Amino acid sequence: MEITVGHTPDADDAFMFYGMATGKVRSRLAVKHVVEDIETLNKKALRHELDVTAVSAHALGYLDDYVILKSGGSFGLDYGPIVISKKKMDAAELCRATIAIPGKLTSANLLLMLAIGRFEAAEMSFEAIPDAVESGRAGAGLVIHEAQITYDRKKFVKVFDLGSWWASNNTGLPVPLGINVASTRSMDSQTIEDFSELFTRSIAYGLDNVGEAVDYAMQYGRGQPKETITKFVKMYVNDLTLDMGQKGREAIARMFELAREKRLIEKEVKIKVV
Repeated sequence: MEITVGHTPDADDAFMFYGMATGKVRSRLAVKHVVEDIETLNKKALRHELDVTAVSAHALGYLDDYVILKSGGSFGLDYGPIVISKKKMDAAELCRATIAIPGKLTSANLLLMLAIGRFEAAEMSFEAIPDAVESGRAGAGLVIHEAQITYDRKKFVKVFDLGSWWASNNTGLPVPLGINVASTRSMDSQTIEDFSELFTRSIAYGLDNVGEAVDYAMQYGRGQPKETITKFVKMYVNDLTLDMGQKGREAIARMFELAREKRLIEKEVKIKVV
């Protein structure tokens, strides 16, 4: 049986899919990989275009007929997306700035709204954000992926750290960023369970063979050196990636609880994990 699986052109996703994509980990399922940026995958999920896909945890607030896979989640452990600018800004100045964001459905966008309230956003590709800030088209930029650790400190100042903000307000819970979901419209429960088990084994294989898995992930390294990609992968592929467990569930639920309190999301989100 062939299923379509969406994931991003990012090193951490490539690392997780290494075992599966290279045949090191096998299954009865034939997987067709669809590689797109996270906001594109969020929108594909809204339209049920894929059987399984990575999505922002935020997107779950707008999805129906999906279950969350226990594996493959991206959770920050006291770190997460950051906001950069060309100059220092206090909270009041940041609220008044036009902030470049990598997509309205990204978890980074929701987390920033939870932290500072609604703001004027300029939506664009995550790769274009530093240039938009440097050129002055945006007063600040919300940075995700490896740019969180590789942004040019000669050009930009970190003016807000969402990982630190979350940790100070939600003690003990990781920062919920990305998850993987399976469509209950296109797959039966046994197929979903079989893919979930395959995905878990693929991630475990990568963690057991870090060097070769990082070598594979380097095709999505966007020109960064191996040591940087290794650092980034180790930040976002951890024990919670193998199984989000109770803490992962609680973190997602807490994010949506806060979003409903602030009237940023109306839907009551059910956290169903397989």
